[in-house]
Amino acid sequence: MNIQGKRVFISGSSRGIGFAIAKKFAENGACVLLNGGKDKAGLEKAWEEIKNINPGAEMYFFDVSDYDECKKAFEKMGDIDIIINNAGISHMGLFTDMKPEEWKRVIDVNLISAMNCTHLALPNMIRKKSGVIINISSMWGEKGASCEAAYSASKGGINAFTKAMAKEVGPSGIRVNAVACGVIETKMNEWISEEERQVLMDEISLERFGKPEEIGDLVLFLASDGASYINGQIITADGGMY
Repeated sequence: MNIQGKRVFISGSSRGIGFAIAKKFAENGACVLLNGGKDKAGLEKAWEEIKNINPGAEMYFFDVSDYDECKKAFEKMGDIDIIINNAGISHMGLFTDMKPEEWKRVIDVNLISAMNCTHLALPNMIRKKSGVIINISSMWGEKGASCEAAYSASKGGINAFTKAMAKEVGPSGIRVNAVACGVIETKMNEWISEEERQVLMDEISLERFGKPEEIGDLVLFLASDGASYINGQIITADGGMY
């Protein structure tokens, strides 16, 4: 798939990995559809920056974990060529200390949102027999992380969903892959102390955290014609941590 002129929806794209992905696609001539569901001011700021790169950028403020909100938004957006399911939140703490509404929110934002957006984008993709879906996962979806049980479960679900959907829609010319991120320099990881950062970096072969732009480059490649035979894969980008 040639990226030039393609309509690319990226959930949770007002900052961090999502914004870095949006920037890469805009720089390569794609019409980027940005999304956020909490920080409208932040989304508007991101939209203005992306518009300076490609004036065709669009902004949609809605909660991707709510199917009804998603449905209304997707009806407005029309055909989408590429879906990047990036929206995500984390929750640190013992599972025994979590409340049901807390782990439900993590699952809703991290997993259900991807299912919502995929479900709504697929009919047009199937009709055209063309499309790319890329889910942003985590190394913890495979390895599991202590004190991040709900987050790990949500990303494990993303991995299984990715593999299942690749088999289901591959015959329709649609590729589905996931990127399992390692420790990336984003606001989600700002809580890590300097001591904890050093411990983590000592476990990473490249001895540093990843950059959002590096994930953006990988996602851009997976959406391109260069990755036309890559389907149903969970590609880990963790700097050699595991």
